[in-house]
Amino acid sequence: MILKEIKLRQFRNYEALTLEFSPGINVFLGENAQGKTNLMEAIYSLSMARSPRTANEKEMIRWQQDSATLTGKIERRTGDYPLELHFTKKGKIAKVNHLEQKRLSDYVGKLNVVLFAPEDLDLVKGAPSNRRKFLDMELGQMSQVYLYDLVQYQRLLKQRNLYLKQLLSRQAKDLVYLEVLTDQLAIQAASIIKARLTFVEQLEKWADPLHHQISNGKENLRIPYKSTIDYKKTDDKDQLFEKLIAEQKRVADREREQGSTLFGPHRDDLVFYVNDKNVHQFGSQGQQRTTVLSMKLAEIECMNEVLGEYPILLLDDVLSELDDDRQTHLLKTIEKKVQTFLTTTSLDGIKRNKIEEPTIFNISDGSVNKEGA
Repeated sequence: MILKEIKLRQFRNYEALTLEFSPGINVFLGENAQGKTNLMEAIYSLSMARSPRTANEKEMIRWQQDSATLTGKIERRTGDYPLELHFTKKGKIAKVNHLEQKRLSDYVGKLNVVLFAPEDLDLVKGAPSNRRKFLDMELGQMSQVYLYDLVQYQRLLKQRNLYLKQLLSRQAKDLVYLEVLTDQLAIQAASIIKARLTFVEQLEKWADPLHHQISNGKENLRIPYKSTIDYKKTDDKDQLFEKLIAEQKRVADREREQGSTLFGPHRDDLVFYVNDKNVHQFGSQGQQRTTVLSMKLAEIECMNEVLGEYPILLLDDVLSELDDDRQTHLLKTIEKKVQTFLTTTSLDGIKRNKIEEPTIFNISDGSVNKEGA
């Protein structure tokens, strides 16, 4: 999978910009606050139809402008096609091969990306919501069915929480309706959990040997999925549904007291164990960073396994957060098989030793110049 070209119009600090990329490593080089991360945001947004940096998409529109447009030329194993994303202050329009997509779930997945940024180090040591978001974003790229189930689940969860609050305040009293919402929620929850269990199993299959290599054979990595239900890996969706309903009955009184849904994948988590030690609680900073790096590299391999081709890798100012050994392992692992975009303020110690023939774009105050062009 290759992003051959991207065009930006009125996006962030770029009035108009067209860039052609190499299929290897593309480096955005420049001082901070010049527009490097804006280019990464543009590529990610073209893929996911949302920013990795802000929930307020109006922020991506250039100052005093009414709209912003991103277009890209994509090369995939199945053929080439253009993508287009148009942001306005009222919403966004997504097009694949010049055809407007009625649902964003039909757009997401046409350009697959893996983003690795400094804040991803919080994947291990941060809140459970970070890890749930990680699961949802990666699975959503690979499966339209998962994305649909997730949207339905979030809608039903919102409805059910609202109704629980109405029961709590005595604005409602129909428990049969609550039962209907519970059944509908559990159906979607079972599908989501089953998909997550399959993905986590694939992820661990790739992440453990990678972690073993990066730690020079000293460490092994396990990634159990922590759920509100006592599941077995062999459970099918019907069995998961029954366990979700049983769990709901167990917490029913507390739900009524708190006015909130206390079961389901919105409360689940991933746990990371290095040599059977919980890395979140007891791991060193080095072990935590190795775990995240292993996860990101495993993510790339999982996508290739599922989709039949590698995604695009975005390394946003992350090399400075990794020591020489981890930098080397990262860059050697992706070399010649993954189109990569990285931002950095300096190539000192990187270009000579670790990146073979990078394409370099010098960036200064929203102006981009390709070296050798």
